[in-house]
Order: sequence, then C-alpha cells, then structure tokens
Amino acid sequence: MTNKPESSMLSKLDNKVPPPIVVVFLGLGMWVLAQLTPTFTIAPHLRLFGVGIFIFLGLSIAGLGIIAFRRAKTTINPVQPEAASTVVTQGIFSYTRNPMYLGFTCLLIGWMLYLENLWAIFGVVAFILFTTRFQIIPEENILSAKFGLEYGEYLKKVRRWL
Repeated sequence: MTNKPESSMLSKLDNKVPPPIVVVFLGLGMWVLAQLTPTFTIAPHLRLFGVGIFIFLGLSIAGLGIIAFRRAKTTINPVQPEAASTVVTQGIFSYTRNPMYLGFTCLLIGWMLYLENLWAIFGVVAFILFTTRFQIIPEENILSAKFGLEYGEYLKKVRRWL
C-alpha cells in the first residue's frame, strides 16, 4: 500500500471528466432528487420566463466562449488544456475566464427552476465545486506553466466565474 497524500489520489480526476458529462450526470441526479423531495410551485408564466432566461443565458454565454476559442484557433477540448495555442482574453473572456462552465451553471439553474425543486440546488453547487476543483484549477495550473506571465496577468484582471 502506498502512502500517497489524498490530494494526489483526488488529482486522478483532474481534467478527466468532460464538463458536459458532469452536467448530464448532475441533471439526472437533480431530476431524481426532485422525484423524492417536495417541490415548490411557481406560477406557470414566471416559471417559463425564469427557465427561458437561464437557458438563453447559458447557451449564449457558453456559445460566446466557443466562438472566441474558434476565432483564436485554439482548442475547446476541456480534457486537453495543454493543447491550447493561445490565451484568449477578448470578448466574453474579458468578463469571465470560464464562460462555458458559467453557461453550464446557468443551464442547471434553469433545470432547477423547471423541476420546481429547491433541493436541486445541490446539483448546481456540486457542479460549481467539482468543476472548480477538478477542471478549472488544473487548467489554470497547466496554462500558467505554458503561457507564464501573459496568463498570470490575465488571472489578475478577470475573475474565475463572474
């Protein structure tokens, strides 16, 4: 038996699970939770409006991130951040360092509203915590090593989420 610190055991998950898979898994978990716990009722027109706003925001924010990556001709593959060819700082990336993950978070909030279940917030929180620990922080470490000062300056100027 090896005496590896717990953090290196956990690091085996770093950049291994694509965030869209995490969203689907957590979305299913949120649905199961909604079936097992009490729901709340939102007036149908308000529910539809809230769901629509968060779905629109989620798709728009994530889409702008993808477009910015495509324009910069760099990878959008979240499990291979070392393949990045440039630091993207324009467009949506001047407001958030992680627009795709922010977009996924908005989609999960919209799903929570659709489910009319406050317990489903645990799925949103789980996504933020999991993605920050196992996707964003490892990405930041890789990009800092690859792009040095340029990326370090970007980290100082733009927040991780909002």
